[in-house]
Amino acid sequence: MLVPDNECFSANVTATYNVIEAASKLGVKKIITASSETTYGVCFSEGDTDYHSFPLEEDYDVDPMDSYALSKICGEKTARGFARRFGNDIYVLRVGNVVEPHEYERDFPTHVNKPMTRKRNAWSYIDARDLGQMCDLAIQKSGLGFQIFNATNSFITTKLPTKQFLQENAPNTPVTREMGEWEAPLSNRKIKEVLGFKDEHDWRQYYKP
Repeated sequence: MLVPDNECFSANVTATYNVIEAASKLGVKKIITASSETTYGVCFSEGDTDYHSFPLEEDYDVDPMDSYALSKICGEKTARGFARRFGNDIYVLRVGNVVEPHEYERDFPTHVNKPMTRKRNAWSYIDARDLGQMCDLAIQKSGLGFQIFNATNSFITTKLPTKQFLQENAPNTPVTREMGEWEAPLSNRKIKEVLGFKDEHDWRQYYKP
């Protein structure tokens, strides 16, 4: 909302393309780039929009309507194309709502006690320190080619367990697999299984509902 939509789109797409192209042509074998939770189509949508299904995983049919998220999808496709062309590793992190240590006390009373304000983030978050761990793990793990990973913590930001919360607050959205008791709807299962991510910062350590 700082510039017109077309400027936002153009800047994000062009900058991402230029960095990936330059790195690939200079022989860089590992590139890590930031995509966004907005690609799942609800965060910046017009009106109250539902997700297609839960959990949100990397094979989800992303179909956002806003210029920012569309630019992020273009960045993902750019990464895929260059990984195919140059045979390098390009890992895309769909970064969730980043929370810094000082923000738990400030923001989580609203997140937890007014949960529908967090529908846009699928009731998920990523601690900045855990995001750093994810980047480090991505640097250490090579040979995967092009990959997309949800970069989120494991836990839903609600007082109710996941199944009960979704039944009560997203009754029209199908659930495609059994989810963990407190599993975040924007699931990080892939980054745990493939890169070995382990949560170090459960939000309940910092805010007691």
